[in-house]
Amino acid sequence: MAKPKKAAPQARQEMTGLQRLSLRVSSMINHPIAQSQRWVTIHRLDTDGEMEWEEVMGLLSETPELDLTFNDDESVTVRWEPQSADERDDLIIEKDWEEDRAEEAKPF
Repeated sequence: MAKPKKAAPQARQEMTGLQRLSLRVSSMINHPIAQSQRWVTIHRLDTDGEMEWEEVMGLLSETPELDLTFNDDESVTVRWEPQSADERDDLIIEKDWEEDRAEEAKPF
């Protein structure tokens, strides 16, 4: 009787520094307390590389709904105004439309 072949273990993919920082910042902004107060202060960690920090802060500063304050201790305070239900719906519809367009652009 033949033994069934074991599936080859999948290689674990490590997150890049940019991915880790992006995930941390996103989690901080989306945290319920930050959402209720509509601001959060993001501190740069020793593990955050210069390029990664500049990339993420650049993306945040390009987001028109966010107001960034760069503090003396290298932290950044991110503030935003509450959105009306219509504005949230518009963003969701726009995001869905962009995802649909991206799917259509894929040849396979």
